[in-house]
Amino acid sequence: MKPVQGSLPDIMPVLSRGKHRTPKSGGCFMEFASYLAGESWSDHPACTHPVLASLARMVNDCTSDGARSRLALLIPSVIGLTSSDQRIDKRIEIVVALRAGCEALPTASLERQRALAVGVLTCERNASVLDPQFAERVGPLIRTALQKAPDAERWARDFLGSVHSWSHTKFTPRTADTIIRVAVQGISEACISDPDARLYVLLDHAINDCRVLLGTRTPDRTAQLPALA
Repeated sequence: MKPVQGSLPDIMPVLSRGKHRTPKSGGCFMEFASYLAGESWSDHPACTHPVLASLARMVNDCTSDGARSRLALLIPSVIGLTSSDQRIDKRIEIVVALRAGCEALPTASLERQRALAVGVLTCERNASVLDPQFAERVGPLIRTALQKAPDAERWARDFLGSVHSWSHTKFTPRTADTIIRVAVQGISEACISDPDARLYVLLDHAINDCRVLLGTRTPDRTAQLPALA
């Protein structure tokens, strides 16, 4: 029987790391999303923006086995979060990478903090080029994150100042994926009490960011994301 799109069935496959050929061997976050959306079984379904899907796969794989099942609560909410409008598509790329970088920056190791600060500043520059109003909306998120890692920000600004081609570099899905990978690994390996909870919150916030950009946010989630309200 076909699943009802966006709903959770009574029996769910066990969420686990990596790709799976069939639901019988379990499934990752995005594979189960493809199932709920009525698509062919895949960890790259068409129902979700590719960069948001990339974050979901990374969070799925870096969450511990004991905590991964909680992520299933978020699966229905990624279905339909995609766009054929190139300008919205680019905003989603930037905001998902930015959300990941900003939430990981305060807790990641020093080496990763520097890389993430570069990533956050890259997102900021490209947001300004794309749409000054969009850049203004994400500004508080950026400032809050950089204030928590001032040494990393100084290093990143010095580094980017020495890279003459930086101002002409385009923001691509690969740029976003790199920021996401460093951010998620940075949270999962950080010396903090509950990295699994932080990964869950990161994915939840990124989903809500996308809902804001696509105009599908629910009112009871408004308080979580003042930067994009």
